[in-house]
Amino acid sequence: MSRRVKLALYALLCVLCVPFVFPTWWMVTSSVKPISDIFAFPPALVPSRFDFSTYSRVFELQPFGQQYLNSLYIAAVVTAGTMAVAAMAGYAFARIRFPGQNVLFLVVLVGLLIPSEVTIVPLFQMFHTAGMTDTHWPLILVPILGAPSVLATFIMRQFFITLPGELEEAARVDGLGRFGTFCRVALPLARPALGAVAIFTFLHSWNLYLEPIVFLSTPSKFTLPQALTQFVDAYGSPLWNVQLSAATMTALPILVVFVLAQRQFIEGLAHTGLKG
Repeated sequence: MSRRVKLALYALLCVLCVPFVFPTWWMVTSSVKPISDIFAFPPALVPSRFDFSTYSRVFELQPFGQQYLNSLYIAAVVTAGTMAVAAMAGYAFARIRFPGQNVLFLVVLVGLLIPSEVTIVPLFQMFHTAGMTDTHWPLILVPILGAPSVLATFIMRQFFITLPGELEEAARVDGLGRFGTFCRVALPLARPALGAVAIFTFLHSWNLYLEPIVFLSTPSKFTLPQALTQFVDAYGSPLWNVQLSAATMTALPILVVFVLAQRQFIEGLAHTGLKG
């Protein structure tokens, strides 16, 4: 393409990204505005004056540091567990032949069609009977062993199908068993798919809202999406600038992680449709 065409294309892309970038920019800038300036029309792209005291108030009104750590460690554990389960399940569906394999995989995929709201009541009853309510166990076990891991299993299966069978045959000649072939040959080659699964899973766990409000009742055990709704005044009205400050601290780390890992994310998704 000529230089003019490239410049025109870049200009068009900049215009198209405005609807996606503006809400984030408004959130960040509004977090340091006085409440009276937040809903001014037209909205100001740059605050007339900066008030960074709202960021300290976030930690004064809620145990936000503990809540941040709660979301961080839950998302990390769920991501690691989902990657392990999805990798083994995806490899089994892709490489191990057994009666009813395709039917069982279709049954697993049905999990993608079931909304979480449908199963939340029986899940609550099950965890309440086991004495696990107001703990983080439901937020860890349900994503790893439930429907949220189905998409990760599908991605891993599609990736393993694309791997040449000659690689595994060579590993068997060298004396590796099925599990050794999976750990030493297939899994190291699946880094792009694992990267996509990690981003999907981490974002899902980080943004989880319904399950925390059902299972948790102690503020120190809240996760960030649940904690964001607690920044209100004595009359129950939202403290918008404080809430936006907390939302900014919640969202920016995820944006940074996605920007750094977007190549593995795109590459991993590209391999899910090559063969099946």
